[in-house]
Amino acid sequence: MGHGPERRFWLHHPPQGGAARARVLYLHPLAEEMNRSRRMAALQARALAAAGCEVLQPDLRGCGDSAGEFAEASWQGWIEDALEGCRWLQQRPGAAPLWLWGLRAGALLAAEVARALPSPAQLLLWQAPASGRIVLQQFLRLRLAQALCIKGEAATLMKSLRAQLDAGTPVEAAGYVLSPALARGLDAATLAPPAPAGRLVWLEVGGTEPGEVAPAAHPTLTAWRAAGWNVLAQRVPGPAFWVTAETETAPALLQASLQALLDEVPQ
Repeated sequence: MGHGPERRFWLHHPPQGGAARARVLYLHPLAEEMNRSRRMAALQARALAAAGCEVLQPDLRGCGDSAGEFAEASWQGWIEDALEGCRWLQQRPGAAPLWLWGLRAGALLAAEVARALPSPAQLLLWQAPASGRIVLQQFLRLRLAQALCIKGEAATLMKSLRAQLDAGTPVEAAGYVLSPALARGLDAATLAPPAPAGRLVWLEVGGTEPGEVAPAAHPTLTAWRAAGWNVLAQRVPGPAFWVTAETETAPALLQASLQALLDEVPQ
């Protein structure tokens, strides 16, 4: 979509078997996590399309095959890219419900986009962090690892990196240059429940058996339920595929996502 510096790469998976049962926009995670999770995102998108859902996978500005460098990306720009994807899906024929599907930082982005939409959206969140600040800290720790800091030096360098961003200077970590605009937006991002309330499917991955989500998620889920959201939260077995050195998959996550979404849409 678009041309030149505004060109965005969108991968469209049309629904199989007729009219779309749901329309799903995927929002990828940050930096290298996006690359390591591509296989899982592709498998899930194809499974949803085979089950009759229409799926759109955009590369946000500065990512993948879209125009621009990662250093030029901003949080607000990513929100606008996602909103454009929502508009495109909603202009398609039929009245299928809109789902925002986000992984890690993409989960935070999905919540922000849902708050900005003029009509309700349902949410499928994979491994959602409690806040954007946590994701930013984890990204900056990659720089600490590069520097091979001892404990005392690590705290000093972390403060220095935050001060650098606050002063408007980009920070490089693991081959990615993080702009102050992206850092500010990510740092302020939260998982506050949008209005009106809808359906939230919250899935985490870990261990070898299904179980409860991590205790850190409980305050967020309580807030969403209090806001009227219908929440399904569970942990499924599988590896942390978004950070593993080798490409890995979590079949239980694919199946749980498909089942949860299709339970909520008409045949």
